Amino acid sequence: MSDPTSPGDTDVTDQHDPMAEVLAGFAPYPAEFAARYRADGHWRGETFGSMLRERAAAHPDRIAIVDPTGGAGDDPTRRWTYAELDRRADRMAAGLRARGIGRGDRVVVQLPNVAEFFEVVFGLFRIGALPVFALPAHRYTEISYFCAFTGAVGYVIPGVEGGFDHRELASRVRAETPSLRHVLVVGDDAGEHTPLADVPLDPADTAPSDTAPSDTAPSDAGPSNTEPQPGDVAFLQLSGGSTGVPKLIPRTHDDYIYSLRGSVELCGQDEHSVYLVVLPAAHNFPLSSPGSLGTLYAGGRVVLCPQPSPETAFPLIGREGVTITGLVPPLALLWMDAAERRRAAGEDPGLETLEVLLVGGAKFSEEAARRVRPVLGCTLQQVFGMAEGLVNYTRLDDPEEVIVTTQGRPISPDDEVRVVDDEDRDLPDGTTGHLLTRGPYTIRGYWNAPEHNAASFTADGFYRTGDLVRRTATGHLVVEGRAKDQINRGGEKVAAEEVENHLLAHPAVHDAAVVSMPDPYLGERTCAYVVLREEHRAQPPKSVELKRFVRQRGLADFKVPDRVEFVDAFPATGIGKVSKKDLRAAIAASLTSS
Repeated sequence: MSDPTSPGDTDVTDQHDPMAEVLAGFAPYPAEFAARYRADGHWRGETFGSMLRERAAAHPDRIAIVDPTGGAGDDPTRRWTYAELDRRADRMAAGLRARGIGRGDRVVVQLPNVAEFFEVVFGLFRIGALPVFALPAHRYTEISYFCAFTGAVGYVIPGVEGGFDHRELASRVRAETPSLRHVLVVGDDAGEHTPLADVPLDPADTAPSDTAPSDTAPSDAGPSNTEPQPGDVAFLQLSGGSTGVPKLIPRTHDDYIYSLRGSVELCGQDEHSVYLVVLPAAHNFPLSSPGSLGTLYAGGRVVLCPQPSPETAFPLIGREGVTITGLVPPLALLWMDAAERRRAAGEDPGLETLEVLLVGGAKFSEEAARRVRPVLGCTLQQVFGMAEGLVNYTRLDDPEEVIVTTQGRPISPDDEVRVVDDEDRDLPDGTTGHLLTRGPYTIRGYWNAPEHNAASFTADGFYRTGDLVRRTATGHLVVEGRAKDQINRGGEKVAAEEVENHLLAHPAVHDAAVVSMPDPYLGERTCAYVVLREEHRAQPPKSVELKRFVRQRGLADFKVPDRVEFVDAFPATGIGKVSKKDLRAAIAASLTSS
């Protein structure tokens, strides 16, 4: 046996192996489950890189990506075929590899809805590097954490977006993060960083284009040319937690592509589908449900929407023949109000081609759901899912009553769903409890987070979602809220979602959010934040009127809001969901100062 310390041998434990770092923080699927998921045909050995290559070979001239910004000449629209997207991914992969980025390296991607997003992420997929998906709204707190915690070697940004200079943020983070060697900027003015346009190379080339030496230093072990495997971690997604910085979710090629395939089937997508990316492209919902990646899997067309407002989105829907899109509830309400106003003014909203509207990311109230078909003229498909895995859809052929009153059934027959009490005892259908789940596309642990994993997963691998649900006799789930959103009013439990639904039935109410506020006698009381419809803001209803309204609808006295606050808009998370954390903080601060 050779001496491992002799000059002729290399101790592999001393080498820098980015993939080893990834695997060290990754909780894999147990072998017996992985074998079953493969045997059942859920995992088919596909990778994102091979998926795009196969689609490009099958229909090279079909349009894959439509970006209404950044075109040449009189037409601002960019249209990339599948063949062009495939070529761009190859050239981006070659350029990244030449800069020392390889298999297992982490790269934070923070881009708006632009075509370069897909060029970058598929380039990373091709070399087995891991995108870490950040949202455009993230700032120093989140970005510095993502880069430091993941040991990111790269950070991809726009220059100035929405009035914010991401280049300055990147300079600060780079100075504080030893691992961060590359900052790549979309746009003409990269400042002290590298323009993304300088990165792509012909795959036959081996030398990077001209850059500063500090931006081309390779990793300790050099890039790996090993093709990613289906069971490899493909990327790190962000948890949707409402407190602190998000946890990181490792998704594999196998599990995520299975969720895409199931979503495509349930949403009726094919090569004729045109999906509008309204929400931030990196978020799990517009990425996979069925989202942009699902649309590319189906061979359809992805249209990028730079702003979610009706003023931007409606013309795109009409011009590009959009057939399907996804919104969070606040945006769905905004779109419906805009469509009603336009029709009242004798204008056509231009939504004739829209066939399916997916609404998810948060509970969509029954009152709002009933408006979708008559107002927008399309089928509503409710989505209830999580970046950690489990996704539920109402089916396109479900009865209308099921579509507007439930949040759907799981994608897979192998999705295991439990509804349990506080002691993890299973509850009968129709009873509200905590949702636990495991299955072929639900993770077994957050990345590098043993303490979170101990609290968030059971010993036998079920993920504690934090959602309160009840299951109907048909297997559909009805979301009753988040466990932390349940308000304990002197021992009486108040479900915020239930009260919000009653408030939304009032003709003057555009949106409502019910949160807890501290109380010295009851522990917690309820505060209802209300946004009024535009036509009712000049003469708003009084708080007592709204309380009387919900009481007349049969709401129990202890559930009637103790306080009503009228606001112009709700604080929002990075994807546009209502930030109840900020609302709770606001009412608590108001009580302290009064």
